[in-house]
Amino acid sequence: MNKKGLFITFEGVEGAGKTTLIKKLVAFFTEKQRDVFLTREPGGSELGKKLRSIILNADEKICPSAELFLFLADRSQHVEECIKPALKAGKIVLCDRFIDSTIAYQGYGRGMDIAQLTNFNTVATGGLEPHLTFLLDLLPERGLKRAKERNIEQNLTIDEGRFEAEALQFHQKIREGFLALAEQKKRFFIVNAEQDAEQVFCIAKQYLEENFLL
Repeated sequence: MNKKGLFITFEGVEGAGKTTLIKKLVAFFTEKQRDVFLTREPGGSELGKKLRSIILNADEKICPSAELFLFLADRSQHVEECIKPALKAGKIVLCDRFIDSTIAYQGYGRGMDIAQLTNFNTVATGGLEPHLTFLLDLLPERGLKRAKERNIEQNLTIDEGRFEAEALQFHQKIREGFLALAEQKKRFFIVNAEQDAEQVFCIAKQYLEENFLL
């Protein structure tokens, strides 16, 4: 039977546990014999891998507008090269960050115009939106601690530490942005990321089973 593609994105502050949840869901969908395409932003496409090394590098001096357009370039290529073909093939696409991160980080975090950012996102994606977005909600101070510890452990403090180096207030604004988006868009499902990873997974799995034909 030809199954329709399903586009699921994962959002949250730094260190919220998105990667852990995604790995568990890959195993869940694989058990159901669904074809899964796992990707992320920035860095999902071949061009994106090159852009990621610039965007997230803590030593690169990038002004806010340049940062924004680098993310948008990554997204535009990512959608055309990876996401749309995977959905057309009937795959379940699991994407670590997507359009909502631009609104939360560049909009609420950097203070850029939300309406303008929304229009830019539409151009970059051709209007493509996720079917479902899991928002892993966590106090920024807890997430930031996790993220910094992870970066030290994996030796990524410089290579991927741009946002972890920002002040706590910046991350608090980002959380506010995500929560505001979740109130506006029905595709969001908020999961309390203060819980352990298995509890988070069980809640996400139950929501999928109850709301999507898998």
